[in-house]
Amino acid sequence: MKYLVTGAAGFIGGQLCHKLWALDGTETVVGIDNYSYGKTDNLHFQDVNLESIVQRIDIRDEKAIMALLEKYHFDVVYNIAGIAPLPDCQSDPVEASSVNILGAVNLLECCRRVGIKHFVQASTNAIYENETTFPTVEDNFKLPTLIYTNSKYCAERYCQSYADTYGMDVTCIRFANVYGPNMDCLRKQPPFVAYMIRELYYDRVPVFHSDGHQRRDYIYVDDLIELALRVVKGKGFDVVNACSNKNYSVRELYAIVSKLMDKDIQAKYNPASRYWEKYPTLYQGAYPIKPEILEHEVNKYSLCSNEHAKEAYGWVPKVEIEQGLKAVVDSVCKTLEMRDSCDR
Repeated sequence: MKYLVTGAAGFIGGQLCHKLWALDGTETVVGIDNYSYGKTDNLHFQDVNLESIVQRIDIRDEKAIMALLEKYHFDVVYNIAGIAPLPDCQSDPVEASSVNILGAVNLLECCRRVGIKHFVQASTNAIYENETTFPTVEDNFKLPTLIYTNSKYCAERYCQSYADTYGMDVTCIRFANVYGPNMDCLRKQPPFVAYMIRELYYDRVPVFHSDGHQRRDYIYVDDLIELALRVVKGKGFDVVNACSNKNYSVRELYAIVSKLMDKDIQAKYNPASRYWEKYPTLYQGAYPIKPEILEHEVNKYSLCSNEHAKEAYGWVPKVEIEQGLKAVVDSVCKTLEMRDSCDR
């Protein structure tokens, strides 16, 4: 089997590349990334450096994508590339739509022409942002509101269009909140888990824009990748949740991480309306973002069903939250230690 992974220098894409590369000697994996969000550190994992298998290509570059597909004759394409930070998408909706929607369509069209056997699209459980019935299931939910979630939903619709129109095998995986080693702890607004570990590492007071009681469904990256490997056996079009079917509050996760790091620092809880204050353009202009939209995003409850993944692919998540968080603590602390040593 031959695999193409887009977004290969990202947190999830990098670890998927390593997993595919390690399967056995007959497997071939090539990655692409435009490095707007990806970084080479994600390609250094467990003493293996996969920088050489990743090419600097944008998924919107039709000519480059076609040349790559025709050269390697891939069996499976994993489209993990995309702009994921919600405030980035909200601040630049044109770029977010271009990458998350048009990039996916460009890949689908190129894959159609060359006859890729299976196309896997990274989607998100954030699509369920307006749902009120839990656990959420794949085929019944209210339409999303934010730019990021709409861009991923539109990509899903194009995936189904290609499956229905051309008979392609296409699977969309709706990721829950993914966590694991190599999470980006350095960007302006890091993922929640990486952020709180970073602040505790430096003995700073973490600032959370909520009361800390909202609950989210989390999935460990290794469990997610295991599902990604299994879905390529499916036929036709499918959408599947990658989730733990368990959720945890900010306060619960913070307590676990504080214990793992042996820290006793009380977090600060700010109003949800200040959540994206590092993105001032969202509050400017004739129509600033509505406070109730931010409050809903911050305080939303998520719990997803993984029954379809179990029944269709025999998949069950294996990593418990304490075990997973310990791995993230070790990884983030190592990253920060290395950065600090380089700055000296």
